[in-house]
Amino acid sequence: MSIQYLEKERIFTLHTLNSSYQMQVDKNGYLLHLYYGKRTSGNMDYLLFYSDRGFSGNPYIAGRDKTYSMDTLPQEYPTLGTGDYRNPALILRNSDGSFACALHYEGHRIMQGKYRLKGLPAVYAGEDEAQTLEIRMADPCTGVKVDLLYGIIPSLDIITRSAKISYEGEGTIHLEKVQASCLDFVGGDYDLISFNGRHAMERNFQRTGISHSCQVIGSRRGMSSHQYNPMIIVADRETTEDAGSCYAMSFVYSGGFKAEAEKDQTGGTRVLMGLMDDHFSYPLSRGETFLCPEVIMSYSGNGLSRLSHNLHKCIRRHICRGPHRDGARPILLNSWEGCYFDFNGEDIYRLAVEAMDLGIDLIVMDDGWFGKRDDDYSGLGDWFVNEDKLGESLGHLVKRITDLGIKFGIWFEPECISEDSDLYRAHPDWVLKIPGRDPVLARYQLVLDFSRKEVVDHIFDAVCNILDQGDISYVKWDFNRSIADFYSHDTEDQGKVLYDYMLGLYDFLERLLARYPDLLLEGCSGGGGRFDAGMLYYAPQIWCSDNTDAIDRLRIQYGTSFGYPISAVGSHVSAVPNHQTGRITPLATRGTVAMAGTFGYELDPALMPVEEKEEVRKQIMEYRRFRDLIHDGLYYRLTNPFMDETAAWMFVSEDGSRALVCAVMQNIHGASLPTYLRLKGLKPGTLYREEKSGRLYPAEGLMEAGYLLPVEMGSYNAYRIYFKEYDGEK
Repeated sequence: MSIQYLEKERIFTLHTLNSSYQMQVDKNGYLLHLYYGKRTSGNMDYLLFYSDRGFSGNPYIAGRDKTYSMDTLPQEYPTLGTGDYRNPALILRNSDGSFACALHYEGHRIMQGKYRLKGLPAVYAGEDEAQTLEIRMADPCTGVKVDLLYGIIPSLDIITRSAKISYEGEGTIHLEKVQASCLDFVGGDYDLISFNGRHAMERNFQRTGISHSCQVIGSRRGMSSHQYNPMIIVADRETTEDAGSCYAMSFVYSGGFKAEAEKDQTGGTRVLMGLMDDHFSYPLSRGETFLCPEVIMSYSGNGLSRLSHNLHKCIRRHICRGPHRDGARPILLNSWEGCYFDFNGEDIYRLAVEAMDLGIDLIVMDDGWFGKRDDDYSGLGDWFVNEDKLGESLGHLVKRITDLGIKFGIWFEPECISEDSDLYRAHPDWVLKIPGRDPVLARYQLVLDFSRKEVVDHIFDAVCNILDQGDISYVKWDFNRSIADFYSHDTEDQGKVLYDYMLGLYDFLERLLARYPDLLLEGCSGGGGRFDAGMLYYAPQIWCSDNTDAIDRLRIQYGTSFGYPISAVGSHVSAVPNHQTGRITPLATRGTVAMAGTFGYELDPALMPVEEKEEVRKQIMEYRRFRDLIHDGLYYRLTNPFMDETAAWMFVSEDGSRALVCAVMQNIHGASLPTYLRLKGLKPGTLYREEKSGRLYPAEGLMEAGYLLPVEMGSYNAYRIYFKEYDGEK
């Protein structure tokens, strides 16, 4: 059993293959956090330290015991109003206007299988793969009950956490802050690893010490954002890729989020993750329930690589769904950087002919095919085919292309609308817009109010009408702005709009996949603005960044790899000079970088010389050969592209028999020094044959001393080196 409960001590222990998580209901009914870390046996309540701390108040139930304070004890789900002045997981505004909630243990259930969250994305698992612990906490003064949910997948070292809040009192309360997960460490010295950025330069690795201050990252943008990613790591100061303890928290949600880390007065560390509380004030009346999206947690005692492997496996097999979860994804050619808005049906058909000749599987018609849409000033929301622009019906174009033996995909941005559109003129109240104020525009567009069912239903019907016109096997779902006008014309409680918006979006996506079960959905939000586990529940791949520059992508994809599998990373080869940076890199280098993802092309092949087309054909053949190793193998970061002149990574099969090493030289110097890459994940005591040279290498030598990269003249040279376990045959 992965969940154990000791009745006498009232201690819960959650065991995974390599970790243990423990908490205790204490003598006063509070739920205290005891331990999370390397798998252990026995009770960890000896870690609790009781001391009289001046100005740390005491619950009334403690009587004259001044050593008992919620301000100093480690808690499982801290709330505002108990005398704990650290960051709380839950803040309630009660019907009498007071801000107070004190949760006490009421009971628990242990169930086989993994809990589900209605209307929200969440980790899923079979009955024989997981267990659920549900702990009922209650505040007797207000009628608030909180069910703390824990899902355990032992084989993956994964524990998920969520909270279900229900109300049985009088009047209406407001949830002012709701977090899914809290970790209270009684001691230690930790770093916070987070991933910051901006549009076209997302998920930059950042590591800072957690100190006596409050470190906060998050998003107020109504989306998980380019600026901060909803995945963080807490690591011992000395933790490296291959050694040391570290903890991951990944929020399964695509809207606003908040993560907080602080070291308290006693030297303890508290880390929280959940919903962004700015613009949030969710009402609950008697009999109503609120579900907090869940956090995926994992622990590694063997460094950051192992932690990433845990998250990769969980997302690949227990977040992503559908026929494309495990199957080979199509190699695609997207029309955007090849045509932008300037195309007709014949141009898309020509791209398809070129794509088929190169061995590409799928052609994608990006923005500009609908309504009055020749630029980004108009047309969004008018989801009908502009047949005058295409010169034919969509059905006719799709059939012409699929008759070539190539698949067809299409771009949508269903959540946004242009002021210059028929839909806006008919329904101006369908947008998020504050009455009496001019709205904030971004990319000259507004955001539709997806918290309203009639809006979601209208757009859903319009999108389905398009998809029903032909054999469309792929949809790129885009969202090209943040939300700034937090106002719905459909409710008086504006503090609920952003959360309900996400429920509307998830409902749309769930219905879309139910109607088109074979559809491959690729998420996008100006590239990587909504790259999170919540979106991956619906779209098994996400366009990693609008920046297709191979050298910038080294850093973007490096940061992404800490929390997300390679199979989720949309990555394409684009033309040079690159459209975002103007940089010129070799085609081989662009191919090597794009292969660390779902792989595709973002250019017009007709503009390529014959020799480059032949190189593309070879890239595609090589990617197909190694696709299973790239998507399902163990991914290792060999260098840090923010610090090292060589960016290098590798893929290793689960059994260690195959390895593909990739490297890009970011800088070149006169009289260059040798570069030795220390490989990882190989089988000790084994010889490996390097395919190109035929040379044999001992595993220990490759991992301890390294592999010597060639020293070559030129800018941004790239290498792909394939090793296979030597079986004694030539």
